[in-house]
Amino acid sequence: MSKLYFIPGSQDLYGEECLKKVASDCMEMVDFLQEKLKGIADIVLMPTVETSQICVEDMRKAQADDDCVGVITWMHTFSPAKMWIKGLQELRKPLLHLHTQANEKLPYDEIDMDFMNLNQAAHGDREYGYILARLNIPHEVVAGYYRHDRVVKKICQFARVAKAVALSHNTLVATFGNNMRDVAVTDGNRLEAEIKYGWEIKYWGIGEIAKLAGEASDAEVDAKMAEYESKYTMATDNIEAVREQARYEVAFDKFIEKNKVTAFTDTFQDLYGMKQLPGIAAQNLMAKGIGFGPEGDYKIAAFSSVCMKMAEGLDGATGFIEDYTYDLTEGEELELASHMLEVPASFAQNKPEIQVHPLGIGGKEDPARLVFDGITGDGIQVTLIDMGDHFRIICADIELVKQPKPMPKLPVARIMYRHKPDFEIGTAGWCYAGGAHHAVVSTALDRSDIAMFARLTGTELICIGDDTTEADLQKFFMPKY
Repeated sequence: MSKLYFIPGSQDLYGEECLKKVASDCMEMVDFLQEKLKGIADIVLMPTVETSQICVEDMRKAQADDDCVGVITWMHTFSPAKMWIKGLQELRKPLLHLHTQANEKLPYDEIDMDFMNLNQAAHGDREYGYILARLNIPHEVVAGYYRHDRVVKKICQFARVAKAVALSHNTLVATFGNNMRDVAVTDGNRLEAEIKYGWEIKYWGIGEIAKLAGEASDAEVDAKMAEYESKYTMATDNIEAVREQARYEVAFDKFIEKNKVTAFTDTFQDLYGMKQLPGIAAQNLMAKGIGFGPEGDYKIAAFSSVCMKMAEGLDGATGFIEDYTYDLTEGEELELASHMLEVPASFAQNKPEIQVHPLGIGGKEDPARLVFDGITGDGIQVTLIDMGDHFRIICADIELVKQPKPMPKLPVARIMYRHKPDFEIGTAGWCYAGGAHHAVVSTALDRSDIAMFARLTGTELICIGDDTTEADLQKFFMPKY
């Protein structure tokens, strides 16, 4: 189970009785949060920071504990912030500044100086906030009484995002083949991505998968086919094409387990030794939380695995998608988002069908793939791009909708959505910001989840939604000369 270390702040100026009360209040707070975050993370109470040395020891323990995904800090009394400097400099994990109090209401009839000295979050947390700003440490601030539902929800959100950041720093992307020739947005600085997000991006030839697929036993392929038949409708007589995809997934399973891979890419320009472009294999792996990026897109492969981790335990679907084509009926504009093959089955409105059809690209045999119509509901489309001197996240609010008419001749996964606030501003904003044609779509996450990830990783964020105006396009997306 992931852990969040809870580190309170005080000092010895007010005497032993005060510190005992601090410890008691912190234990009560931790017990409450432990119950509320059950199944997400365990809350571990650390010694109250009274000196610089205690702060250093607490932070070193948090940093050294592989199960610790983040730290929650709270200043119960006034905690002089100089004694937090060296400890905070030890920490490289997500940090939540909980701006709260042990008491919800003031005891107006009884309040005295002792109560004032003990309950000083309004004083101590501002001192602490200054030093975080002064040290330029990325962090999240949650303000309000810790027992209120709104505050609990934000702490739970921090725990989920912190777990995604932890996954990010342990992400290994296997790139089978290189970036697709001449495609710009899928490329980028792989070294900087590892420095910034912890993503290890390593190259393997697709022949590694072809070899493992050729070695797959009939029993292994039969087991994978049984999985397919239990989850999907077999709508093809070309069973051997489906079995070929099953061989690929068996191969990917073995490769992923052996190399501790959390995401992978492929490209139809590099399929040496493969009979088909991986279709069902990639779709099924994504539905299990393995990140994927086509055309060698390592950024979206890693980012999709991070977003899927962030959405763990939430209702809705999260995964890779590609912008494809529009219905430009005036006032009713919609986008059809899909891909040649690889959209995860978590987006399926109905039970997906396994179909086999020609693919007019790649020069390989007809690949088996999952075909379905997409779910509906409010969601986000989010991508991460390399701007040369920094990374940028672009997050757009969208509404996934039912397709207006059937598409019987389009044998792929079909996701349709409406851009917010409208087509013109939504898509123009995406283009002005440099948005990629590969993205993560989620009906589980919202803009605030992505904003928190961006803050905690120090990443530029541009958001587009109902609150975006034509004036914003001029203000935020004009080139800097």
